[in-house]
Amino acid sequence: MSEKLQSLELPVNKNIPALNPGDTVSVHVKIKEGDKSRIQEFRGTIIRMRKGGSQANFTVRRIASHGIGVERTFPLRSPSLEKVVVQKGAKVRRAQLYFLRDLKGKRARLHEKSDNG
Repeated sequence: MSEKLQSLELPVNKNIPALNPGDTVSVHVKIKEGDKSRIQEFRGTIIRMRKGGSQANFTVRRIASHGIGVERTFPLRSPSLEKVVVQKGAKVRRAQLYFLRDLKGKRARLHEKSDNG
């Protein structure tokens, strides 16, 4: 990569571990309201990972009250991401898990990764 392109790329955020689609994560985001700042947690399942250097991002989906699905996209290299904690991994065979949008309840569960295969 040329030196000019490398100078435009944002630095890698050290607080983000290796993420995969299907992982259940807890994302801690800095929120600025006026002159105050606080950290808000968004907990859900990663349904999409997008690669691409500075433009890399991931989308997290969770079910809010009354069964309403909420999706939020976070840039991987954003300085507003305080930390990302992977709570559990899931065995999936797709890169984008858009089929979870149509499922509800127990059908929306993913099989947990096992250590021996």
